[in-house]
Amino acid sequence: MTPPPTRAEKARLTRGRMVEAATGLFTERGWARTTVEDIARTAGVGVQTVYFTFGTKRALLKEVLDTAVAGDGDPLATLDRPWARAVLGAPDPAAQLALQAGGARRILQRAAPVLEVVRGAAAADPELAGLWRANLRQRHAVQERFARALVDKAPSGLREGHDARSAADVATALLGPESWGLMVGELGWSARRWEDWAADSLVRQLLP
Repeated sequence: MTPPPTRAEKARLTRGRMVEAATGLFTERGWARTTVEDIARTAGVGVQTVYFTFGTKRALLKEVLDTAVAGDGDPLATLDRPWARAVLGAPDPAAQLALQAGGARRILQRAAPVLEVVRGAAAADPELAGLWRANLRQRHAVQERFARALVDKAPSGLREGHDARSAADVATALLGPESWGLMVGELGWSARRWEDWAADSLVRQLLP
């Protein structure tokens, strides 16, 4: 017989239901039109449970974003995740850039709708504007770590004198939600076509 779930397991499952409910509502209705009451009702919990767990609606949106980017609720930093370790350990520059594009594609398939919610709400909410800027800084920091590895694998240097910082600028732009939103969201590209374009563009921009 399977033992009954512990209190901690029940709390984890309840938290997951609330994050899942919030994700669906935020991406369907937007930030302003989604209430805590809506989230609680969809998750099958009381409103006070949402507030007790997350404190504020903004904090819940941050967890929704973090979960979408990570793909799970584990508190594991991006650079410690298997896909990022594979990028850093790629045998040559072109292989690394292909893995970066693939990792970005998988993240954006999950997280682009949530990032759009945050970006849209940031114009009217200073705290969410801060969340958007923090996400941008985090994305750039990851790309800069990748770029340092890229520099180490390119004995003749990067194209047009790029250093790790400027290479990270290029990767952040090419692999960001803006290019994904335009090409996949608006122009109808497939996720795989975007990944191939992004990998090719990184090679053309950064490698000799």
